[in-house]
Amino acid sequence: MKVGIRLKFTLFLAVLLVLSIGLLSVLVLRGIRDNQAAQIEDVLARQTQLANLRLRQEYYTETPQVDASVFYNREGVRLASELADLTGMPVTLYAEGRVPLGSSVRSAPGERRELTAAEKESLDYALTGRIAYFRQGEKADRLLYFAPVEGPEGQIGAIRFDYPIGSYLTFYAAIRRLFLLVGGAVALAAFLLGYLYYSRFAAAILKLKASADSIRRGRFLSEEPLKRRDELGELGRGIAYMSGEIQGNIARLEDERSKLAQAVERLQALENQQKRYIGNISHEFKTPLTTIKAYTELLEMYGDDPQLLEEARGSISKEAQRLYEMVEKVLRLSALERYDFELEASELEVIAAVNDAAGRMKGKAEQFGVSLEVDVLPAVIWCDPESFMHVFTNLLDNAIKYNRPGGRVRIEGGPEGGGTRLRVINTGLSIPEESRSRIFEPFYTVSKDRARLTGGSGLGLSLVKRLMEAQGGNIRLLERQEEETAFELDFPAPPQRLTR
Repeated sequence: MKVGIRLKFTLFLAVLLVLSIGLLSVLVLRGIRDNQAAQIEDVLARQTQLANLRLRQEYYTETPQVDASVFYNREGVRLASELADLTGMPVTLYAEGRVPLGSSVRSAPGERRELTAAEKESLDYALTGRIAYFRQGEKADRLLYFAPVEGPEGQIGAIRFDYPIGSYLTFYAAIRRLFLLVGGAVALAAFLLGYLYYSRFAAAILKLKASADSIRRGRFLSEEPLKRRDELGELGRGIAYMSGEIQGNIARLEDERSKLAQAVERLQALENQQKRYIGNISHEFKTPLTTIKAYTELLEMYGDDPQLLEEARGSISKEAQRLYEMVEKVLRLSALERYDFELEASELEVIAAVNDAAGRMKGKAEQFGVSLEVDVLPAVIWCDPESFMHVFTNLLDNAIKYNRPGGRVRIEGGPEGGGTRLRVINTGLSIPEESRSRIFEPFYTVSKDRARLTGGSGLGLSLVKRLMEAQGGNIRLLERQEEETAFELDFPAPPQRLTR
């Protein structure tokens, strides 16, 4: 069953009012009851002190002096009557063992009322030096209060006050009736006013719903559905704005159709680029395969030539390694181009990562007679560790292969500009000006002859650039002196460090 918003508002208001007034009434009535109890305890405590003082005065004025218990046993009836006149309450005195000494309460001749279980328990408390009181039944209008009686040398008995509490009960009942009447009247008035007020809100919300339904059916708004200076008015203006935007978007969809044709043309261009890419791969693969095939044929013809065997072994191994590296780089570039590559980035200590990469390339540097130096300041970057290793091994591989004998490769840098900037510098021949703009293109090499000599494929720098961009970084070729080449890399800082 569908429940309308007007009914929901009404029910919510009714429940809220009942809970609020009920909770307030309970708290106030509890406060009144606690205050009355505190007043009664204070009055009876003072009356107890007064009674004990009067009893000691009576004892000390007695001549000749006798034992206190003997005195109280003998004068119990008189003392109870005098204390009743002094305090204005019925008083009963008790000795040890619940023995009544005297009472101001009048009883019929020969009548002796037995103590109830509650009275006995309270009297026992008083006879052990403690105070006890209770009310006999919910409808009783008096409170029985038991307190110890102190003699000159300690407790000698107990005293009981019959304290009337009718006035307190009458006041409490009157306040409770007042809360019921006034609270009910206030709740009813507030409910009626709230119902009228929320009805206006419900009507405005229903009007906004009707406007949204109209937009859903394709009938757009020409003006604001609701003119108010509050949040509902803002919502109405928002719906009117949304209606205009939807209408405008439908018109703009027509323009998008023309752009689809341009997208198709672009896809065709990408297809042609892919064909050239495949052609380049085929050409690059053909060179080492031709070399391997040529040596295979020579070995079939002159398999007993030791010099040819040694030369063929070295060349075939070198070309096979070149093929392996090209296949690995092509596959990684293909993955980066085909998918939204999601790297598992994490915080990475730069010094440890750079030293790791340099350590892996140390053997190749010694083979080529090149020194490898690391001068990096402490820094933390946000990077995929595997991609970081690919970037630096490719850069170091190029820096070593295209270096001069006795040259050096240097890695330097540290924190800079909110991130980390590193540079890879080698002392080989610098890159010509006409090649600088194409150095990051796949399969592009500055010197074809030297690339074949060193096993280069022209894929390393292209892979490095794509890996850096995939992690939000950047790489560029720096302007350096004639016999030096330098690449500069920018890495982002970890996210939490960026927000500081």
